[in-house]
Amino acid sequence: MINVLIVEDDPMVAEFNKRYLEQVDGFLLVNIANSVKEALDVIEEKNVDLLLLDVFMPGENGLSLLRKVREEKQDIDAILITAASDFEKIQEALRNGAVDYLIKPFEFDRFEQALRTYRDQYFYLQRQRTINQEELDQLLLVKEENNNQGILKPLPKGLSRKTLVTVLEAVKQQGKAPFSTDVIAEVTEISRVSVRKYLKFLNDIGVIDETLTYGIGRPLYSYIYNADKQYLLDGYE
Repeated sequence: MINVLIVEDDPMVAEFNKRYLEQVDGFLLVNIANSVKEALDVIEEKNVDLLLLDVFMPGENGLSLLRKVREEKQDIDAILITAASDFEKIQEALRNGAVDYLIKPFEFDRFEQALRTYRDQYFYLQRQRTINQEELDQLLLVKEENNNQGILKPLPKGLSRKTLVTVLEAVKQQGKAPFSTDVIAEVTEISRVSVRKYLKFLNDIGVIDETLTYGIGRPLYSYIYNADKQYLLDGYE
């Protein structure tokens, strides 16, 4: 789960942001802070991955908090949710690493889009030790397309939505038990070679976990279904 801290001084707005957040899978609200000082205290005590950050607050503003997080080199991202619409503040937020910027008032769809795009990138990068240029370009360009047009990512070349659904249903039937490529191939009556491609894709995005077991003979790969990560498929058409 991605741990989120809402930094907002208006209780009503903070509650709206909380309710919106609860409607998007993959996120856990750790606290709500109504000032920069409170936010810094929470960050010191709890693990925070993402700030939903307002600019206008009593005392220091949200951009001050973002600067401090960057100066201290903390691994915390920020999505600005604010009425601040002037170019200077937007530019400062982006220069200090804000991953998105929502200007109040906004629709839930835009909020959801921001969180889903961030979530998909977060979990993808968490699982990768290295990434090539093509994969990086796809990740960055898809984010830009989603922000501008709401376009879903295409499945990797050679994969079809229909076959993916069939493989996924067979995977879900295994529950929490480990399974192999052979098991899915038998259930779906799809070749092992094809099944392996779909399992690799599901593993790459985190819907299943792959384990390599060494025994007598060749190493064996087994998989476990992550039911709470199925939403990661939502971004693919």
